[in-house]
Amino acid sequence: MDYQLSDEQKQIKEEVRRFAENEIAPVAQEYDVDEKFPHEVLETAAEMGLTGANIPMEYGGAGYNALETALIVEEMFAVDPGIALSITATTFGSDAIMEYGTEEQKEQYLEPVASGEAIMGAAISEPDTGSDVSSVSTTAEKDGDEWVLNGNKMWITNGSVGDFFVVMCKTDPEAEGRYNGFSQIVVESDRDGFKSEKITGKLGIRASDTAELIFDDLRVPEENLVGTRGMGFLQLMNFFDVTRTMVAAQGVGIAKGACDRALDYAKEREQFGRPIGDFQAIQHKLADIHTRTEAARQLTYKSAWSVDNSDDQLTTLASMAKEYASRVAVDAANECVQIHGGAGYVNDFDAERLYRDAKITQIYEGTSEIQKNIIARELLGKGF
Repeated sequence: MDYQLSDEQKQIKEEVRRFAENEIAPVAQEYDVDEKFPHEVLETAAEMGLTGANIPMEYGGAGYNALETALIVEEMFAVDPGIALSITATTFGSDAIMEYGTEEQKEQYLEPVASGEAIMGAAISEPDTGSDVSSVSTTAEKDGDEWVLNGNKMWITNGSVGDFFVVMCKTDPEAEGRYNGFSQIVVESDRDGFKSEKITGKLGIRASDTAELIFDDLRVPEENLVGTRGMGFLQLMNFFDVTRTMVAAQGVGIAKGACDRALDYAKEREQFGRPIGDFQAIQHKLADIHTRTEAARQLTYKSAWSVDNSDDQLTTLASMAKEYASRVAVDAANECVQIHGGAGYVNDFDAERLYRDAKITQIYEGTSEIQKNIIARELLGKGF
């Protein structure tokens, strides 16, 4: 594995960081406080090709590989996780269509997302289904040449602003086996029977839209089925290694943002006649969070490299990276607030927002506890 980024990759990092500092940083607090989706920033991001970073060029995307996408995620999350998630999550669900969708589905759904004309999402979790995906109860019954969906989904990113969603549902309730009988179906938000209810009052990532989706006898044509009927669960599992690697990149970005702000404040803030960075207690905090952030970065980059090179250790690496980077993000943000003291407890500084935003990385795309289960399972060769 080459630990040196290419000139092109370095340029990607620089351009994304410049975009984030110029377009995201000035409005980050506003969107956080108002809990509103950053449509205006998204338009600018689309002009730069950031809304379709991982989508192939033939469908209008930038065609970046996993490592390059991770670099983009890291740089944007270092500036503001809420708006960064709003931009990078416009392609949620696209992996399923890229891998299993028909040519017509790819043209219909990927192209408008890549251009910024549409927003998509993935609808998996339900009020009673989180870590146990095989307990999904939303149903899709075949009626002639249509699927009829009933049920509801919870904690769905882009839920009230999305144009279409890849929905995990049960299509064959009599199928044998815990993981069989599930399918992924594209559902457009403008169809009769679709309802979304925005969720407010979140601890963090408030600029990112989250909602509950309700399907009430919602009908979609049979061609909205993604891939093979009944194989949706197994299809979904193939993408968690990728999505967890990207959450690890989010964690690295948040930790980086916390490290940068803590260091700047330690140089500027004076007590007892000198900068607080002169005190050993602060120096040790800075040394610790910077060291752990770099360790999380290298583990995340290795996981991204494994995605691109189909490494057989990917599942283990992805869960290791996700669990560790999210933990470092929370710890670094905590120390950032501590170094800021009272100033870190109010939104005059970014420290408190990073502190609130960091926690979600330990929850979505599989909790830290689930990641440890996966790591142990892979080490012991236990399978599902």
